[in-house]
Amino acid sequence: MIASQIGHSTVDSIVIRGKDLATEILGKHDFVDMILLTSIGRVPTPQEKVMINLVLVMASGHGITPSVLASRLTWLGAPEALQGALAAGLLGGGSVYLGPTQNIAQSLIDIASTLSASPDDDDIKAAARTYLDTAKQNKRPVLGIGSGYEGGDPRVPVLRDIARANGYYRLHWRIMDALATELSAIKGKPFQLNGAGALGAIIADMGFDPLFGRGLMLTGRCASLLAQILEEKDQPIAKSVWDLVLEQEKAANQ
Repeated sequence: MIASQIGHSTVDSIVIRGKDLATEILGKHDFVDMILLTSIGRVPTPQEKVMINLVLVMASGHGITPSVLASRLTWLGAPEALQGALAAGLLGGGSVYLGPTQNIAQSLIDIASTLSASPDDDDIKAAARTYLDTAKQNKRPVLGIGSGYEGGDPRVPVLRDIARANGYYRLHWRIMDALATELSAIKGKPFQLNGAGALGAIIADMGFDPLFGRGLMLTGRCASLLAQILEEKDQPIAKSVWDLVLEQEKAANQ
């Protein structure tokens, strides 16, 4: 028998994770509840809900990025297909944009697996240094550290404070902070966490599958992509981007 554990319907009901959609979910649970209920099989605790909302808001708060341009340009070519424009933007979510949350969370989990059950600060410092040394040897980038903002990414202190307030400043956050501290010592100049590093620490400290972290980022990004497409409809910029490409191509061929 082919079936899904997430949901099914009968002649008189729709059931999601054992709950009747009409009588037990509608009007009683919000979207964040449904994300966790459908994905994991339970609704979030109040603290989890705060943190999941935080991730979704972070993912939706962006201006012009490659994924946004992909959506706007797709809308330019196919304004009848909103779903295509949204999908185009989501398809651009990888190891550079949106995806680092998953990669960073997995790296932190891997580092944590080398530590004892109750590591002290020196243990974490040593593990961070080992990770950085290995990354250097393998010429592998250290994700989650480094910011283009003067004085550091302004989102990170807020994310750290909210994580602490909700009980999710744990081992993986400590590792992430140690990585920034040790990299600063190695390079002789200050390095700080960026938003992706903070989100990776949050996902890992919440005990979620890193893949779920990428999924949350993509879910949140849908909101900003929709906003960008709606703006494109009324205040288009994609045609200007395309015209610029044509102008440069023409100049190159003269």
